[in-house]
Amino acid sequence: MKRNLVWPVVLCATVMGTADGQVAVSGTVPDDATRSAIVQRLRALYGADAVTDRLVVAPVLAPPGWSAQVQRLLGPGLQTVGKGELKVEGATVAVRGEVASDTARAQAGKDLAAAMTPGFTLHTALRVAPGQKLLDAVLAQRIIEFDSGRATLRPSGMAILDEMAAVILQLKGARIEVSGHTDNVGQRAANVALSEARAQAVRAYLAQKGVAPESVAVSGLGPDRPVADNATADGRARNRRIEFKVAG
Repeated sequence: MKRNLVWPVVLCATVMGTADGQVAVSGTVPDDATRSAIVQRLRALYGADAVTDRLVVAPVLAPPGWSAQVQRLLGPGLQTVGKGELKVEGATVAVRGEVASDTARAQAGKDLAAAMTPGFTLHTALRVAPGQKLLDAVLAQRIIEFDSGRATLRPSGMAILDEMAAVILQLKGARIEVSGHTDNVGQRAANVALSEARAQAVRAYLAQKGVAPESVAVSGLGPDRPVADNATADGRARNRRIEFKVAG
């Protein structure tokens, strides 16, 4: 799913997202290989049609390992950050933007720190998106339940969604991302399909409560983003969840 992103990479190279989910990368890099690697990595992350390449090649001086460092940063840690900026200027990396929750902020910081190599320094300024805390407070770590192995909401899940719909309607004009998640039991393809079907069911239910369907984007991520240990029953139950994110 395409996100509202703003990512500079400066040596100069700048990757910037727009409101319609497009990403433009611009600036100056030291060689064609660096240019190609950055563009290919962005297209792999956000889709070939979403990326516009405006990079130019010029005789600029790059620190050792600069190209590899940039590529390491263009990964999962950035995908959780919206309306943000990644700037790699010399050996200094700066990241700012919005995340879905305090937990997401901590995880993004951890992922970005893990992508760093010796000789480069990282500065982060991530904030929880406006309106997100309202959604988090309503969900309050509760699980929206479905019938086992199906995308049919249980009454308890509907009751939570009634509360969520009321809050979403207060966030006038906000775009909401609904993502479905599963544990790792069974085949991954089936889990991804089930998680997306459940996210679709949530959007359909919210629509019944007055939330415009076009303001809700859905995705099914299956077992790929666990929040707990799948080795325990409690962990698997926590991983079977629906998440809500204010996207813009």
